[in-house]
Amino acid sequence: MARTECVAMILAGGQGSRLGVLTDEIAKPAVPFGGKYRIIDFVLSNCTQSGITTVGVLTQYQPLDLNTYIGSGGPWDLDRNIGGVYVLPPFVKMKAGEWYKGTANAIYQNIPFIEKFDPEYVLVLSGDHIYKMDYTKMIRNHKKTGAVATIAVMPVPWEETNRFGILNTDDRGKVIEFQEKPTEPISNQASMGVYVFDWNTLKEYLIMDEKNLSSSNDFGKNIIPNMLENNEDVFAYRFQGYWKDVGTVYSLWEANMDILASPPIFNLQDYSWRIYSKNPIKPPHYVANEAEIMNSCITEGCNIYGFVENSVISDGVTIEKGAIITNSVVFPNVYIGEGTVLNKTIVGENTVIGKGVISGMNNSPDNPHTSKLVTDDMVLIGGNLTIGANTEVFKNSMVRTDIQ
Repeated sequence: MARTECVAMILAGGQGSRLGVLTDEIAKPAVPFGGKYRIIDFVLSNCTQSGITTVGVLTQYQPLDLNTYIGSGGPWDLDRNIGGVYVLPPFVKMKAGEWYKGTANAIYQNIPFIEKFDPEYVLVLSGDHIYKMDYTKMIRNHKKTGAVATIAVMPVPWEETNRFGILNTDDRGKVIEFQEKPTEPISNQASMGVYVFDWNTLKEYLIMDEKNLSSSNDFGKNIIPNMLENNEDVFAYRFQGYWKDVGTVYSLWEANMDILASPPIFNLQDYSWRIYSKNPIKPPHYVANEAEIMNSCITEGCNIYGFVENSVISDGVTIEKGAIITNSVVFPNVYIGEGTVLNKTIVGENTVIGKGVISGMNNSPDNPHTSKLVTDDMVLIGGNLTIGANTEVFKNSMVRTDIQ
C-alpha cells in the first residue's frame, strides 16, 4: 500500500456522563446538534475539508448508533477504495480482549491499523467538540517548527481551566509546562484535544507508556508530560475561531444558541467550509397559517402550528397549536401537544410531550427531578419518554422517566 502522509484517529468512545440522560443509550459523539447534525459530523467534515481521507473512529461506549450512523462514510466523502473511514471498536486478541483503558491506550491498541498506511504523521482528534478547523494549516506549522508533537490551543475563561489541559510556551511557541485539569492553573491556554504527532516518535512513547503499569494511559496525563520530561520539541498551535467542548448540558445548549445569534457566533450556513451529515430524507417542513416563528432553526420534516422563538427544532418534530417554545433545543421526532410551554429546555429524541405541559418556567423547593448536571435554570428531558398532560417540570431538572 502506498504511504499515506497523515492518518486521523478520532477518539469517540467516551460516555459523556455529564450530559446525563442524553448519553444513557448513545455515545456522546452521536448526540444530535443544530437541528440536522450529530456532534461527530464536525470532526469528520473537518477531515474531509482538510483533505485527510484515511480516518479511524475509535468507539467503545454504546457504539451501535454511532457505528450505524457513520456506516461506510458516504456523507463525508469518506467511502474510498484507498483509505476512507474505519470504525475501530476494542477487539479480542488471541489471548484476551480489553476495553480501551485511556486515550493513549486506544491509539496503542490500533498501532497495527495505523502501520498499514505507513504514515509520516498521525492526527489525534476528539469526536465530541463543535468547531471548524483546517488541519492542513496545523500540519504545515508542525513541519515548519520541526516538532515531534503539536497541540492545538486556545484561551478559555479562567474559571473553566480545571476542565482542560493547560500549557505555557516560550517565545517560539515551544511548550515548557503542561498541567492536566489544574486547580491552580499556570495560564488559560487550553489544549483543544487536537494533536499532530510524528508517527514513529509517538509509537515509541505509546509502547513505553503501555509497559508502565502505573500509567493512566492518557495523552494529557502521560504521553505529553513524558515527552516534555524528555525535552522533546512539543509546540503549541494557536487556533483562532469557534471551538466548544460540549461536555455539559449547559455548554451543549449554549452551542446550539450560538448558531441563532445575529450575526451567528458559529455559522452553519458558511458553504466555504460545509459540515456534512447523514440525514434521513424528509419532506419540507410545514408551517401553518396560525404558526409564528422568530429567530429559530427549523429542520425538514417538521410540522409547526404553534409559536417558536430562539429555538433549534430538529427533523420530524410536531409542535401543536397554542404551544410556545422559547430558547429551547428539540431533538428529532418529538411531539409537543397543544398549549404546552417550553423554555430553556432540551428534549431528547422520540419523546411525546402532552397538552398543557409547562417546562422551565418556575422554580420549586420540592423539585423531584433536580439534578446537579442541569444548571442555569435549564431543563433536560430524556428521549423515548412520555410527559403527561398538564404536568409541570421545574427549572434545573433532568427527567429520566415518564411523567403521568
